[in-house]
Amino acid sequence: MTATNETVHGRIETARTELTPMQVATGLLFAAAIAFALLFLQEPLVHDAMHNFRHGAGIVCH
Repeated sequence: MTATNETVHGRIETARTELTPMQVATGLLFAAAIAFALLFLQEPLVHDAMHNFRHGAGIVCH
């Protein structure tokens, strides 16, 4: 990636040209599953597991 593509628009354009429709669908399905888990499964054990997963994946959540 060049310095001119270091914008959100540039990254979207790069993803649009490099990702297949199956990869996009898989990513959207994964995001929907995570959103479902975060919104509807607020059981403390599940919530703690998701919290630990996010930290393990390197996502800062607080």
